[in-house]
Amino acid sequence: MPITGVYFIPSNPNASTVLATVTERLHTALADEPTLVGRWFLEHKLMRDTPSCLTASASSQQRQAQPRYMQFLSLSYHANHGFIYTSEPTSNSAPSSSQASSSSSPAAQPAGPMVMTTVPLASSNALFHHFGYACQPFWCHRHTVTVPGGAVYDVGDFRVRVGDVRQTQPTARVRGTVVEIEWRGPSLVGSIAAQTLVRKMKASSPVVAADGGDLDDAGMDMGGFFPEAVEEADVDAEYAASAALIREFWARLGIEGAREAILVPDVGKEVKEQLRQLKGERPQPVSDEKRELQMDEDPDPAAGVDSARQYMEIFRFNR
Repeated sequence: MPITGVYFIPSNPNASTVLATVTERLHTALADEPTLVGRWFLEHKLMRDTPSCLTASASSQQRQAQPRYMQFLSLSYHANHGFIYTSEPTSNSAPSSSQASSSSSPAAQPAGPMVMTTVPLASSNALFHHFGYACQPFWCHRHTVTVPGGAVYDVGDFRVRVGDVRQTQPTARVRGTVVEIEWRGPSLVGSIAAQTLVRKMKASSPVVAADGGDLDDAGMDMGGFFPEAVEEADVDAEYAASAALIREFWARLGIEGAREAILVPDVGKEVKEQLRQLKGERPQPVSDEKRELQMDEDPDPAAGVDSARQYMEIFRFNR
């Protein structure tokens, strides 16, 4: 699971975006020459609850100021699943200070914490249409934005994805430019995610899971990584250190007026859960029937959840 940061530079409807400037700065402002390695795209759909359908009460004004959201995101480089981000029902809708994000203004903050879920991409589309039609009185589709043809560059230890954000609904317009910066250097977080995947592979293998041997039997070298020696504070420290590297990279580009999303609420949540599982569980033999089912499942359902959270924070657009 890579560590990323997302930057969004908004633009006026009739003005050009900064995409050309960002691309030019990648080639002139950095020590390492960028290498174009591919293309990428995303689609994001924002839904919001409909306060007018609620019974009038003393708390109605507060609920309107802090609405609930449901967001659907698909990323071309995580093609096995779509991401769904929903406001968690709470009795007290006032968010705590720890739930605030630097990427959006207070008017864009959801009422309470958000919950991330990944589902097969086809199921994500089906759920969006379900809420858009069957639940229309309670949920309103606010907008859909896409990055139809972004570029992917490798720059030293970083991978950079850039592209223009275009709104397709309710009206077509350009919203701005988005830049995702991914740290690809040595990573404790990446080692935890990789070892989690190895254990899942072992659990689905009748030969490897039965012998109870070391993880290296699965054919992957974990470089001497021992989860027992890692604490959750170490994960937090790596996210903070990587965020500093990403911010330093972004600062060298000299682009003004960007909204940042890096250390957003719940970032690293799935990695910490994986670490706890690695410390407390060993792979067990499974039946042939269950093994066949696992082969059809998403091999890594947590892939991309941190960057998805960052995009979700950026794409609320104060709606």
